[in-house]
Amino acid sequence: MTERLILVVEDEAVMRRVLTLMLHGRGYLVAQAETGQQALDRLRAGRPDAMIVDLGLPDMDGIDIVTAAHRDHRVPIIVLSARAEEQQQIRALDAGADDYVTKPFREGELMARLRARLRRAPQAARDELRVGDLELDVYARAVTCADQSVSLTPLEFKLLQVLAEARGRVVTRERLLSTVWGPERVNEVQYLRVYMKQLRRKIEDEPAQPKRLLTVPGVGYRLVPADQRRE
Repeated sequence: MTERLILVVEDEAVMRRVLTLMLHGRGYLVAQAETGQQALDRLRAGRPDAMIVDLGLPDMDGIDIVTAAHRDHRVPIIVLSARAEEQQQIRALDAGADDYVTKPFREGELMARLRARLRRAPQAARDELRVGDLELDVYARAVTCADQSVSLTPLEFKLLQVLAEARGRVVTRERLLSTVWGPERVNEVQYLRVYMKQLRRKIEDEPAQPKRLLTVPGVGYRLVPADQRRE
């Protein structure tokens, strides 16, 4: 089993180091973010297996990060905060957090809660994604199509990953733009069309007559096996 990647969102350098050492000691990979914007950038670059999020960030409320991670990336989230008020905990849980631990915390308890959340998270969407003869290795960020390696940019990979996770269902243009580029880009449909055209050049035998990456007019896109009959 590939090592799990945990995104630590914490503005205090000492606490980031403590959490990183703690996680490394238990065999986890760690990505760090000290601001909300860095956390959002990390999420768009590739979904971690879980997040540990402080609410007191310098540039935005940690609740906003929880909301975005839950809504757009479906990442298990543990809030780790000095805010012990019941109302704060309710806000975080309502926003999509899976658990809430207050500082100061006990190391064993935090790690146990993390393991519990990882056990409950679906694994198939994390390791490999397959849609017909198209395969994505999420950890290695590698793609093969009809047993041939395909070279994608990070943004192209993220787009393809979101579509593959939908497993043939339609993904709206708004969701694709929001997930990959951020909520501020949801109206830039032409930008999305350019990237979809690039993807088709790389995964379709005949890009002008796509069989895998299909357009749903006025709605969005869906990724299907190449031999599946188009509706």
